[in-house]
Amino acid sequence: MLGRLAVPAISLSGLLLLWIIAAALTADPQILPQPFALVGPWLAEIRSGALPHHLGQTLVRVIWAFCLAMSLGLILGLLMGRFERLNRWLDPWLVVFLNLPALVLIVLCYLWIGLNETAAIVAVTLNKVPNVTVTIREGARALSADLDAMARVYRMSGWARLRHVLLPQLAPFVAAAARGGVAVIWKIVLVVEFLGRSNGIGFKIHLYFQLFDVGMVLIYALSFIVVMLAVEWLILQPWERHARRWRVA
Repeated sequence: MLGRLAVPAISLSGLLLLWIIAAALTADPQILPQPFALVGPWLAEIRSGALPHHLGQTLVRVIWAFCLAMSLGLILGLLMGRFERLNRWLDPWLVVFLNLPALVLIVLCYLWIGLNETAAIVAVTLNKVPNVTVTIREGARALSADLDAMARVYRMSGWARLRHVLLPQLAPFVAAAARGGVAVIWKIVLVVEFLGRSNGIGFKIHLYFQLFDVGMVLIYALSFIVVMLAVEWLILQPWERHARRWRVA
């Protein structure tokens, strides 16, 4: 465990050192402030309640979009991977949405639905569902025919087959889709907030971008990055290792 944490800690320390050197060479805090110069404003934002409030708003959107994208992508991917005729009909749709720029979907959702929370979450969800679907579809295609035949021989119910035969085999693909999903979703959420919301990390970055306040942009961006790194290391990576444990057993 210590060894697993030591390498990321050393790596991030190297990135911090690079930041310090770059700030020293720039010698202009309005372009790139030193990291220790951000501690005071960061604590002030926490004490005022602004940072926790906007961080919480962004996290709620990330959670909603993640759950919806994973649920829809899991269903579509499983169906397309199991039924080739359905896959032939839906694959062109999948290709279209995979190549549709995120910015276009965001703008269209705001124009069609309005500048509201529903449009924001729908835009993020639609951007991520195709990627999850592709990953799960490949997992569904790799399912063991022998285990499927065994389930039919023992006359397992549809729910029992899903729970004990299909999902355990899909677990590594679900874990991979989840890790990639979180990384992409929170970035798209920031764009959604940047363009059309009145709260959230993206909104604050937009505000301080207009004021050309590099320090506050970094404070809000790094605060959310720290949260997502914690999610990655404490939840997603252990879950992925657990899902893949049978491969090294």
